[in-house]
This record gives sequence, structure tokens and C-alpha cells, in this order.
Amino acid sequence: MELLLKFQTNSEEETSLLGEKIGALLKSGDIVTLTGDLGAGKTHFTAGAAKALGINDYITSPTFTIVNEYSGNKGNFYHFDLYRLSSYDDLLDIGFEEYADKQAIMFIEWPDCVPDLEKIYKNRITQVKIMRRDDVSPTRRDIEIRRFDK
Repeated sequence: MELLLKFQTNSEEETSLLGEKIGALLKSGDIVTLTGDLGAGKTHFTAGAAKALGINDYITSPTFTIVNEYSGNKGNFYHFDLYRLSSYDDLLDIGFEEYADKQAIMFIEWPDCVPDLEKIYKNRITQVKIMRRDDVSPTRRDIEIRRFDK
């Protein structure tokens, strides 16, 4: 069975606040994948979730480092950006399975660059799709959150 929630946000702050609300529901081992165009708000959403997990660090997209590691009151938090990867083997080369085995909470931007990821970890994944609505407002976002029953 699938759970699908739909939201609208009208500012970066609202997108971050929604991330914070979702972050408060996460538990060790959860993986959140984030899709959306450049500038859609994936990192703002992630920053909100990190705040809910007790992480006070400034959250940035790990575009060039591929992964940023943080520690919060619910354990470790890993923020991945897969934009520069093209296969599951590339993900294995950076030690992804070791990160996944640590039962940390992981946020992954650009998961569609490594399609096997969502097949392999399906039971742990919550999908977040953020869509810009520039035709309505430059700051409006439509956000869909999808989770499959375990």
C-alpha cells in the first residue's frame, strides 16, 4: 500500500518548516530521496529535517563532496547529492553500503541518477518530489511525499 501526501509551500521558510515536520517523524535507518529541478528547494527541505533531528549546523548541498555528515540527537545524518554519479557501482565506490548499514537517517538528492538505489532500499525510502510553480509565484512549491508500506 502506498501513502501519498501533497503540500504547497509559498516560501523557502515554509519549505524548510515542512521538512522539519517530516524530520520529526523519521527514525534511524530511514532514507529520504529528494527530486526536483535545480533551485526547487531540496536543500531547504533537508535543512528543516536536520533541525528537527537536533542538528544546528548550516546545511549545504554536497554537490562536489557527494556526502555531508552530521551528528544530531537522533544519531548520524547523511546528506547525499548523487548528481555526479551514474550507476549503483559509483555509489558503492563511495562506500554507500557502509553508510546505509550504520542505520543513520539519510537524505539523498538526485536519486534518479542511480535508479537501482530505490529498488534496493525501497522499504526504507520516503520519496519527496518538489516542483517549482514559477507560473504561479517564484517561491511557490508543490511537494509530494510518498511512502510505501514495509
